[in-house]
Order: sequence, then C-alpha cells, then structure tokens
Amino acid sequence: MMLGTLIGEPWADYGLVDSGHGRKLERYGRFRFVRPEPQAMWAPAKADWTFDGEFVPGSDEEGGGRWHFNQPVPRDGWGMRWDDVRFTAQTTPFRHLGFFPDMAPVWSWMRERLDGLETPDCMNLFGYTGVGTLALASQGARMVHVDASKKSVEAARANAALSGLDAAPVRWIVDDAAKFTAREVRRGRRYDGILLDPPKYGRGPEGEIWRLEEDLPRLIADCRQLLDENSRFLFLTVYAVRMSALAIGEMLRQLFADLPGTVEAGELGVREEARGLTLPTAIWARWSR
Repeated sequence: MMLGTLIGEPWADYGLVDSGHGRKLERYGRFRFVRPEPQAMWAPAKADWTFDGEFVPGSDEEGGGRWHFNQPVPRDGWGMRWDDVRFTAQTTPFRHLGFFPDMAPVWSWMRERLDGLETPDCMNLFGYTGVGTLALASQGARMVHVDASKKSVEAARANAALSGLDAAPVRWIVDDAAKFTAREVRRGRRYDGILLDPPKYGRGPEGEIWRLEEDLPRLIADCRQLLDENSRFLFLTVYAVRMSALAIGEMLRQLFADLPGTVEAGELGVREEARGLTLPTAIWARWSR
C-alpha cells in the first residue's frame, strides 16, 4: 500500500494565510477569518493578524463556541468559486464556513480518474453543501448526493443553481448514508466513483446514530458492492478521530483485494501562503483503477 500527502494549494477565492499557536488565518473571498487549529503547533509568521471574524471555542469538553466579528459579515453568506463551480460560503455554528477547502485536491483527482468516461455514475455520501458533487456534475457525471441534513441538501441545490447546474442529472437525497447505501446494494446498482466524507458522530433524519469507528467498516463493505472492475475510484476522508491513515488504508486493501487497482492512504493538508509549510487537516484512503 502506498502512503502519501495530498496538499491543497491556494486559489483565487481561498488561502491559508498564516498559522501558529493553535490558530489559523484564512481568506474566504473578500473576508478573513481566524479559527482554532490544534495542529498548528509552531509560531505564526506574523504576530498580529488582521481579520473580519474569529471563532472562539467553548471552554467545556463538548466543544461549542461562537463567532466574534470585527467587521460586518453577511450572515446569509457570500459567493465564492472553485474552478467552474460557484457556491456560497458562510459562518456556521460549527466553526466551518459551509465547505471544506482542503478537499480541493480531491475534487481535481476525482475528475482525473473519470477522464474518458462520457457520463459516469458517481455518488457523494455525507455530501454536505455539494461542492464535491458539483465538481463532478460540471464535468458531465450523473450524481447521487446523499446527506442526512435537509438543510445541507437545500444548500447544495442552491449551490447547483449558482453554478448553472440546477438542471444537471443530480439526485438530491435526504437520508441516512448507511441505510441508503445498503438499499442501493439490494437494488443491484453500480457506480463509477464514490466519495465519502463521514463525520465522527451524527444522526440520520429518523434519529439513526452514526459512530465512525463502529459503522465505517460496514459502510465501506457496502460501497465495495457498488463498484466493479470497470469502476474508477472510492475516496474516503476522515477528520478528528484517533485513527491512522494506515488503519483505514488496510481496511480498504482487504475489502478491495478482489478488484484490480491500487489502494493508497495518507494525510490531507493545506499549503500556507506565508511560508509554504503544510498544515495537516485529515487522513484519507482511496482505491482507484
């Protein structure tokens, strides 16, 4: 199994400006924000940061926290763009800004894997606000977008309209990802590519409980049943857990042993603009042919 690092580079609407002392300074379009970042163990390049807002975490072990703003920031969000995909960024109660910019190299990689297929069929599980879905739909893929949050799926559909993809062949599904995938297996469906970005803990629309360490192996096993020797990829990212890239890589290697192709695993990171260092953000594992 190969190990490696996928590094997200700055682009016009996003960049990791600086980081250090447990915080990071990022630009999102015309705004700059500071968020907690435990892995920024070094000193920042500059002692003083100028920013529009900062997320200050709660003091209890359960997390929490709130945004503090130095300048007015539109609460309903503002427009951003990655390549040909347009979407809305906004401050959320969960410290995120409506999408995950470190996924940009993953979006590019998936596009490369589908090159040469006229109308590939792909699925995005835990699809959130749909930037990954739209990155493939804009290249002609037929997409199935699944998220347990009705609000997230509505935001994804709004982003599709912003990108001029409201008529694209996308099935927008509000459902528990594990239950939906199991039903797809029973239906005998197949896909050319599957993207998974599961949370550590979550609830489905009917109160289903998702626990990553317990439920991920079964979900990946079902995803394997939706892929065949002509499929192109499965990409899995994992955030904020005590789990290693080797662990999820070995899981994929076992489950995909009967398919031709390559299993790889590693870390996801973002390149800092100030000094060019890499801030790690997640671990990943993937199968591709």
